[in-house]
Amino acid sequence: MHPSGVVAASLASLPMYLAQRPAVAALWGCLRQALADSGFERLPTELSWSQDLHAHWLSPNLLLSQTCGYPLTHALAGEVQLVGCFAYRVPHCEGIDCRSVLVARSEHAHLALEGFRGLRVAFNAPDSQSGYNALRALVAPLAQGERFFAGALPTGSHSASVAAVQAGHADVAAIDCVTYAALQRYTPQATRGLHIVGTTEAYPGLPLVTSRATSATELALLRRALRSVLQSAQTAPALEALDIAGFETPDIGLYQRCVAMRQSAEALAYPALA
Repeated sequence: MHPSGVVAASLASLPMYLAQRPAVAALWGCLRQALADSGFERLPTELSWSQDLHAHWLSPNLLLSQTCGYPLTHALAGEVQLVGCFAYRVPHCEGIDCRSVLVARSEHAHLALEGFRGLRVAFNAPDSQSGYNALRALVAPLAQGERFFAGALPTGSHSASVAAVQAGHADVAAIDCVTYAALQRYTPQATRGLHIVGTTEAYPGLPLVTSRATSATELALLRRALRSVLQSAQTAPALEALDIAGFETPDIGLYQRCVAMRQSAEALAYPALA
């Protein structure tokens, strides 16, 4: 039985950065052992790789997952608990804060964002902080309540947005800097001919979340286990492969920066990328 007297949750996933899935699985193996040593029962042997992330995040059996700051403050608000946030050792990250990089092809490498007026933008999803909300806030003062791009292409993922820009289906995209660093490191052909032409404003990185049903005792043990595995020599190769540098437990209010970005764009009559 778990120390709190409650059977532990049975779903776990780290779905957001999958460039090195074996390293993600290795990290979970170390974390699972630390949780088992703390008394958790019914821990999943392997991570879930759900295709329906929103249903996964909302499961009452969710022990741990990684979501995006925008859903945390909107669709998931009040539905999950914040566990913490990883810090990453890649360009444009400082502590748990990060920025999206604006990616364009070589012929547009000299342009600032204003220069993309009348060109095409790709984005992963309208509920993405890194690919949509942060970019919308950056474009809004330039758009002045009018259309800015000639077209806006939804792609479904950051890697697909990068591919769309590279192939000429779009001209610019805002890409989470951790994702882009992983593409450059592990699949450099995916970024060949592309350039970073700017960055968005900083926002807190991807939150780690747990079910609303997770008890306070379980949450404390989960945070303790995460801190311990980040100090473990056994975990070091996985952390290096994933560019994870630390773990912090910010107040959930920090993510109101995502709300403020949306509100700033709406106040300038620019509610959607267009």
